[in-house]
Amino acid sequence: MKKRLCIIMAAMFAFSMTACTSSGDSAATVDTQEEAQVSEEKPEAEPAADETPAGDADDSEDFRIGIVTGSFSQSEDDRRGAEAFQKKYGPDKVTLAIYPDNFTDEAETTIGVITGLADDPKMKAIIVNQAVEGTDEAFRRIKEKRPDILCIAGETFDVFEEMGDLADLVVNNDFVSRGYLMIRTAHELGCDTFVHISFPRHLSYETYARRVNIMKAACEEFGMTFAMEEAPDPTTEVGVPGAQKYITEHVPEWVEKYGKSSAYFCTNDAHTEPLIKGLIENGGYFIEADLPSPLMGYPGALDLDLTGADGDFGKITSEVEEAIVAAGGAGRFGTWTSSYGFANSAGLAEHARNVLLGRSELTDLNAIREAYKIYTPETEWNGAKYTNAETGKAYDNIFLVYQDTYIFGNPGRYMGITKISVPDEYYTIK
Repeated sequence: MKKRLCIIMAAMFAFSMTACTSSGDSAATVDTQEEAQVSEEKPEAEPAADETPAGDADDSEDFRIGIVTGSFSQSEDDRRGAEAFQKKYGPDKVTLAIYPDNFTDEAETTIGVITGLADDPKMKAIIVNQAVEGTDEAFRRIKEKRPDILCIAGETFDVFEEMGDLADLVVNNDFVSRGYLMIRTAHELGCDTFVHISFPRHLSYETYARRVNIMKAACEEFGMTFAMEEAPDPTTEVGVPGAQKYITEHVPEWVEKYGKSSAYFCTNDAHTEPLIKGLIENGGYFIEADLPSPLMGYPGALDLDLTGADGDFGKITSEVEEAIVAAGGAGRFGTWTSSYGFANSAGLAEHARNVLLGRSELTDLNAIREAYKIYTPETEWNGAKYTNAETGKAYDNIFLVYQDTYIFGNPGRYMGITKISVPDEYYTIK
């Protein structure tokens, strides 16, 4: 299978919410202080293949790029992507920062972390991935005092049109296409029910609410039942442990209720690991995570030690696949074989650098693809401008992207969804 997977991946090119938060640590530090904090948790990410630290420095480069992500415990892939970019170009060119885990209750701290980067006179681009609550206000303040800084939002939590007015570039996962394609994939795999797990805060976001309605419509088209279950929000007093305990306790009940031909999707990263683990043990399907990656939920659910595989998503996917097959989950679990969070942090920073050096145009989707390709050479992506469902207006600086879905098996297979045309009517569902 590994040989087959490598052949498939070598033939493909890449373009490659959070939802996952806790009420724990509210660390919001920059550079060496923050690096010291995370180094106790995980080893530093390795650069992508054929990269060397500061190996592509440009003589005309006299600026710095800032990347703000969630903490290692809450947004590991986002953080690793930021570290990979910093390792490539060096800490003298790249500044990393982290917003609080409980950003919903610490908006001013979040704003301060982001705006603080603009105090550096050499700072010329700031990427926030994921662009949680407070990012919009931070960008507004930055533009007031430093209009020369490029503000880029990866996976925004705000209304697209509003973030698009404040940020120079916004890139999100394609909630419209994926809402349809996940249901289509579940149907192809033989599922008769699709269970959506979330909580009120997430469902208040435009992207999540629209995707639910798209999923409902797709289930009707494919003759499937659509069901919703509510689970605790990890940003509330229960925290991540309480939210995960709830999922662990309820998966057996859900599979009993909906049957083993049911597929499950959760909007929160923290819910993902116990959901996958429960489905492996009790039956049921998992098409892909909200922000998909072979690292999202699978290593913990399968008790895998992936030390030394940082950034090598071909190797990571193969190891996860072997474990899934050994656990009896072949044909029931899927992912994107390159990490979306990793690509957003590193790829958007790479794109910003190219723009600052005059090599690319900021809103050129092909240029964005090429920047992502450096960090995720394994997979196929599709993307398009964001279109407002009510007005039909397409926004030149807001892009929605998605990757082909890979189903683990012996052998595994890509579902070819990047080549499927989503029916036009789904783009107008509100």
